[in-house]
Amino acid sequence: MQHIFIVGAKNCGAYGGYETFLDKLTEYHQDNKNIKYHIAWKGTEAKEFEYHNAHCFQIKVPNIGPAQAIYYDVQALKYCLKYIRNNKIKNPIVYILACRIGPFAKHFEKSIHKLGGKLYVNPDGHEWMRAKWSAPVKKYWKYSEQLMVKHCDLLVCDSKNIEKYIKESYSKYSPNTTFIAYGAETRKSRLSDDDKTLLDWYNQKGLKPKSYYLVVGRFVPENNYETMIKEFMKSNSERDFALITNVSDKFLAELKSKTGFDRDKRIKFVGTVYEPELLKKIRENAYGYFHGHEVGGTNPSLLEALGSTDINMLLDVGFNREVAEKSALYWTKDNGSLANLIDKADAMNKTEIEELAQKARQRINDEYSWQYICDKYEELFL
Repeated sequence: MQHIFIVGAKNCGAYGGYETFLDKLTEYHQDNKNIKYHIAWKGTEAKEFEYHNAHCFQIKVPNIGPAQAIYYDVQALKYCLKYIRNNKIKNPIVYILACRIGPFAKHFEKSIHKLGGKLYVNPDGHEWMRAKWSAPVKKYWKYSEQLMVKHCDLLVCDSKNIEKYIKESYSKYSPNTTFIAYGAETRKSRLSDDDKTLLDWYNQKGLKPKSYYLVVGRFVPENNYETMIKEFMKSNSERDFALITNVSDKFLAELKSKTGFDRDKRIKFVGTVYEPELLKKIRENAYGYFHGHEVGGTNPSLLEALGSTDINMLLDVGFNREVAEKSALYWTKDNGSLANLIDKADAMNKTEIEELAQKARQRINDEYSWQYICDKYEELFL
């Protein structure tokens, strides 16, 4: 049996890319007799339990501000090493999600090799480019990434663009890389059209099926909310623009002063939706989906949109084109680009919409279904 230790996500299944990935990986492999997962969770107390047949261990993380994530990774890795030693596990694979602990990478690589194991890293996206970080923090992320690329046996990249970036930026280390994307599903939501939760949500938010454009994502500048709002306000659409996101007051106030969105009754900040089936249904019922993410690899919310929404309108950057190819419409940050695309989308006929939707589902089924992704991980681990 191959033992796999995974560190770096908060848990399995909560709202977040890595968390959803672990939820699906353990679900699809729960009856696999050749793989045993050991997964670190983050919490307020130390405990162990089983989830989808995976052995989960929760690390107690004190409230120490931004350094929490680094503390968590380091403590989780120490736990893994101890567990491998105590249980005399042969040839373990330790898989770290994200590049937070570069300064400790050499130490852990050595310790894992000493125990006959291998260290794999998922480099995530360009964390050091995110607008929310201060200059010293950005510098740390970049340095940390460099050290983790240097001190690991394999980098599992979830985007071909990220893989290319790693190979080019760190060619002096001749990094060993492979590409396995993130997944999504194309099945329909389990909620019916007349589900009470759904209808209540629509009533509360003043929305109706197919009468709104949608965006779902973190409320950060590099997801281009400002451009999307400004362009939507310029469009002639009679539909609403619903934003499902965790609003931060500071950024919201900034957006309000830059765009004046509060004067446009079509623009609706509708809070967060954590119930997966409800969110899936809201995506299915959207007329169109905007995706303005500019930083990072294969984005989970983009895959989910392609799996559920008919018309997907994406910012034209390499990461997004790589995923959607010809199954989406593209806009740039140029003045009028998205506004014109919205007017065009509003005028599309049923056949055109169905054709686009069909291409999007096909794209997910061919390259990004969870079954396909989990099979690739099985091949990699075994």
